[in-house]
Formats: sequence, structure tokens, C-alpha cells
Amino acid sequence: MLQKENILIVDDDINILELIQRHLHSLDYHSYKAVSVKEAVAILRDTEIDLLITDLNMPEVDGFQLIQFASEHYPNMPKLVVTGYPSIQNALSAIKSGAVDYLVKPFTKEELKQGVLKSLSTKTKQKNTTETLEVKKYDEIIGESEAIKNVTQIIERVKDNKATIFISGESGTGKELVARSIHYNGKFSHAPFIAVNCGGIPENLLESELFGYVKGAFTGANDNRDGFFQAANGGTIFLDEIGNAPLSVQARLLRVLQEKEVMKVGERKTEKIDVRVIAATNSNLREMIAKEIFREDLFYRLTVVEIAVPPLRVRKEDIPLLADKFLFKYGNEYKDRYISVDNEAKTLIQRYDWPGNIRELENVIQRAVIMCDRTIGVKDLPETLKYQIDFPEDNELLSLKEMEKKYVEKVLAATGNNQTKAAEILNIDRKTLRGKIKE
Repeated sequence: MLQKENILIVDDDINILELIQRHLHSLDYHSYKAVSVKEAVAILRDTEIDLLITDLNMPEVDGFQLIQFASEHYPNMPKLVVTGYPSIQNALSAIKSGAVDYLVKPFTKEELKQGVLKSLSTKTKQKNTTETLEVKKYDEIIGESEAIKNVTQIIERVKDNKATIFISGESGTGKELVARSIHYNGKFSHAPFIAVNCGGIPENLLESELFGYVKGAFTGANDNRDGFFQAANGGTIFLDEIGNAPLSVQARLLRVLQEKEVMKVGERKTEKIDVRVIAATNSNLREMIAKEIFREDLFYRLTVVEIAVPPLRVRKEDIPLLADKFLFKYGNEYKDRYISVDNEAKTLIQRYDWPGNIRELENVIQRAVIMCDRTIGVKDLPETLKYQIDFPEDNELLSLKEMEKKYVEKVLAATGNNQTKAAEILNIDRKTLRGKIKE
């Protein structure tokens, strides 16, 4: 079955949006809709769109600017203009900006069909053109901060070779996303990408799962079986939470990296493999080396290239972009429309330090979309975001104990000294809270 083309419709008139969407659905196209240019840009960044259909006259930012943006960032995506204010000048301006065709409202279903077919046919002709504009911008890694730009710059340098890569970062920062970007944006993207959570496989099974085993190697080994490394041959294996690998597995991994060969459990002969290894952890491997629970020689083999994925608290300018992505995702999933955020809620989301990073932000947005009507307000956010404390400037640093006292006082004041509510927000029991108050 042929895959349906994805068409994005942009118009500030919801009735026109729904009419075009119905027509496109009856013509067997898959469509997305946006009521503003800002919303359209968020969709373009998050979704592979085959055709953009946009109105020209819209508030705040008009369709001409959207066409120019799309032409710059998605040059092979055709653009079709629809407008209720026809003029030769508008038509010429739209086409000069990058539009393929121009329809005047009201138009018939047949006119829309012909305009869509004509526009999509230009995309087919463009498919084999040289990618002179380097459109691969790692769309899934969202952000404009210097911290995240540094990550994408390293990805660009390593994506086309098979050097071993080590990705560090706190839980929820997107380490696997970085690994996938390295693989799928490089010249080995046609080869397998195998992700293995070393912390999710019991220690006694990890060795056989990674390297395979032969019949009779252990109880239950009833036949020969390849492991994850053999499955990844020619491509990339991503070893997440590598710090959880026991020392016996670490020794085997070292041999793989040194000799480019693996040996199945229960086998005496080795087999050559060609696999790029990307490892990641949120643990401090240097501390584990000092405790002699992680091999120092393996550490240096793994860290040929290091990528440190920044926590969300040091790239707060990226929070609105990430929030927009999740608003669009869950707004479509749960409400079939775009969900907005009021200014007070935006302030809380922007100020929060997000200790759980992007994963926590996504969970909060998902919950808020479910709980809200059309707009997310403070009432739709979890209590932890509502009782934030501003940290003092560097020259006024407090001790940890003083900071804790300040925070407990703030929460108690915010809850009107309701100890049950305060204990819930602080994630401690009432007895512990009473002890802190007494102290």
C-alpha cells in the first residue's frame, strides 16, 4: 500500500481549515492543520510534510513569511497558496517567495485536487536533485541554545565514521535521541541500529544477549542464537546505561573494541564484526573506576569521542520550543486541536529547573493537555511547579541546610501552613515535616 502524503493546511479561519481537511481526506491524503504561522512552524519542525497549503492574510505573521521560511528550510517541499484577496501582485509575490500554485477562495474540490496534484508533482521531480542546502538539521533534537548547538556540531563531525562514541548526561536529557541522530544522519543509516538497555537486562543474561550463545552453553540454550552485536553488524549498537554492565561483560566488550570480533557464550572461536559502538550513562564512570567496579581500560576505549548532553536547566531558552512540540503532539492525540498556554503558566514552565529534564517536561505537558479545556493554566500544572524558589546570586550563596529551611518556609507560607499539603509538595511524610519545622 502506498503511503499517504502529509499535507499541512494553514489558515486563521477554522471553517476553511476544516473544509480543506474534509476535501483532502476524501482524496485520501493525510492532513495537519494550523491556525497561525507559529503553530505551522512547530508542525514543520516535528513532522515530515509533503505539501504546505497556506493562506496569505493572517494576523501577526502572514503567509508570505511562512512561504519564505519553508523555502529556506524545506526547499524540496512544494507550497500551494490559497487566499480570499486575489491580486496579480499577490500571486507574483507568492510564487517569487517559493509557491508552486495559487488558488482563490472560494474554490471547488476539483480545483483543490488539481492544485494539490500539480504541487506534489514538482516534489517528485525534485527528489533526485543534489542536496545543496544541507537540510539535515537533526529535527528531533530541538533547541537553539549554544549548549545544544555544540551537540549537533559534534554529531555532524562523527556521523560518517565508526569511531566509538560515549554520551553522558542526566536521565531524561535525550541521550538515545543523540545516538539515533548520529546513526540516521550518517552514511551508515541504511544499516541496523540496535539499542540495548544494559540496566534492563538481568546480569546473568546480559552476556548471552549481547554476544549470542551456542546450543548447550547453559540450561535453556536449546539452539544457536546470535546476540545484539551480530544483529547490529554493519551498523550501530547503542549500549545505554553501560555502567550497569558487570565486570565479566566489560571484559568481553573490551575485546570487541580492541579486536573487532565477538565470541558467543559456549563457543571457542571468534567471528569478525563491523559495528560502531555508542555507549551512554547517567552514572559517573570515573567514580566507578575508583571503586573498581568499572574497568579503566574499557572507559578509555569507549570515550574516543565524548558528547555531553546538557540538562534542561542550562538551556532554558529551548524550553518554549520543546513545550510547543509536546503541545502539538498531545493536543492532536487527546483534543484534536492545538492547546495554548496562558502567560502565568508559561512563566512557571520557563522558570522551573526540570530535574527530570525533557522527559519530565513531556510528562507535565501531556498531563496538562489532558486536564485543561482549551488553554493550559496554573491549575493544570503539578504542585512542584507552583512553589518554586529563586536561588540567590553567587555572592549570596546559602548552605544546603539554609536553602532547605528557606524552601520549607516558602512552601508552608504558600499553603497557608497546611502541613498535609506542604508535605505532599515536598514529597516527605508529615512526621518528617514536623521534625524539620521543630528543627
